[in-house]
Amino acid sequence: MGIFDKIFKSEPKEVVKTNVQWIPLTKLSQLEEIKEASKKEAIAIFKHSTRCGISSMVIKQFEKSFDESMTHFKVYYLDLLNFREISDEVGYTFQVMHQSPQLLVVKNEALIVSASHYDILQVNLKSF
Repeated sequence: MGIFDKIFKSEPKEVVKTNVQWIPLTKLSQLEEIKEASKKEAIAIFKHSTRCGISSMVIKQFEKSFDESMTHFKVYYLDLLNFREISDEVGYTFQVMHQSPQLLVVKNEALIVSASHYDILQVNLKSF
């Protein structure tokens, strides 16, 4: 293996197993599904910016905080850069200012928790 191989060859990234069952939020119509489902159980929306270092760190810690008992908890993943219109509608629908990263928990069609940045890691989703 030459010097250039050592510099430019990338090692395969380790796949990290997560208990979060991410549901991609890619359509405006899903907001109605979220509100309807929230009549039976709490639903979370994680708004993530793929270009933000804080957002990247928080989402990794968020995933690590999920244990096997939480695999049933529905968490929608919203890519803010690719779905800005949906992000705007989430803010309007649940009357919350945009933040990134941001975790929203909806129950009975209403926002019951809103946390952003590192405060996301303080939300105890097991209590829902």
